[in-house]
Amino acid sequence: MSQVIDTAGQVREGEELPLAALDSFLKAQLPDLQGELKVTQYGGGASNWTYRLTYANADMILRRGPAGTKAKSAHDMGREYRLQKALKPVFPYVPEMLLYCEDEEVIGTDFYIMERLEGIIPRKNMPRGLELPAEQVRQLCTNVLDRLVELHQVDLDSTGLRDLAKGEGYAKRQIDGWSERYRKAKTWNVPSGKGIMRWLQENLPEHETICLTHNDFRFDNVVLDAEDPTKVIGILDWELATLGDPLMDVGNMLAYWIQADDDAIARSTRRQPTHLDGMLTRQQVIDYYCEKTGFKASNFTFYEVYGIFRLSAIAQQIYYRYHHKQTRNPAFKNFWFLVNYLHWRCRKLIRNSGT
Repeated sequence: MSQVIDTAGQVREGEELPLAALDSFLKAQLPDLQGELKVTQYGGGASNWTYRLTYANADMILRRGPAGTKAKSAHDMGREYRLQKALKPVFPYVPEMLLYCEDEEVIGTDFYIMERLEGIIPRKNMPRGLELPAEQVRQLCTNVLDRLVELHQVDLDSTGLRDLAKGEGYAKRQIDGWSERYRKAKTWNVPSGKGIMRWLQENLPEHETICLTHNDFRFDNVVLDAEDPTKVIGILDWELATLGDPLMDVGNMLAYWIQADDDAIARSTRRQPTHLDGMLTRQQVIDYYCEKTGFKASNFTFYEVYGIFRLSAIAQQIYYRYHHKQTRNPAFKNFWFLVNYLHWRCRKLIRNSGT
């Protein structure tokens, strides 16, 4: 099964690491390291940069923020490292943290090192050569959802993470924050979003549960066992994790959940294999999660609309940069159309809810 294991590629131009300085630092901190340092880089991430470091007797991951970052709060490597280190003893799907370096002299910014989990990462499609029958796809799907349920049930007092964030009032802060970000990034060719933002404010949940949330929980942040592709061995990318509302975490996840019978526009945006025969639909995901946790599914529209509106604000922030020639990446050229489509989905959900 080695051909389906996720691998890194050549380091992108302009994102090279200073190998001599890094090698010297690592061997001083981890004196058992042997041999020459070899570095490759993982693609796909739009935020932090992720590298694979290999020695004769070690296989590790380096995570750092992108170059030119102004707001450290958006790429806080120390927070990400400490959170995972605290969570690991009670949530075994977190990679083992090896060291954190705040000395920017080593590679030009702070970074951390963790173990590399060798396995399959289900991206837009499963790796070539790996075809699972529908019953195994269903098992994979429920196993992934079970890990989210397990995360939401972590005892915060056992981790020392109760002071990670404000917690109470999370839902209102999220709606206020994403509404403001959308307004600031609006361009002439996207909707005002006023009706959706007003509806979200008027339908804030009366009660909220606060727990540890991942906030970027998707199949492409999951590592699967190469020998049993239905088994989850790791959860990655914890930079957005916080104390929040678990149902909003589910709403965020569902915004990326493209199912087989979605329209052509939605299918063109798919970035994880949720279309496969055997995968749960979005409604089945809601029902499954609520059955496992005891939450009621009757008022779930708020969380679905929130997740899609949040995604529209993320897409619009990216498009704003393209529109104002702050980036030339042609992949962002038509994001304005995606924003229009996501707002249409929000309005359709609101209409169908009768609220």
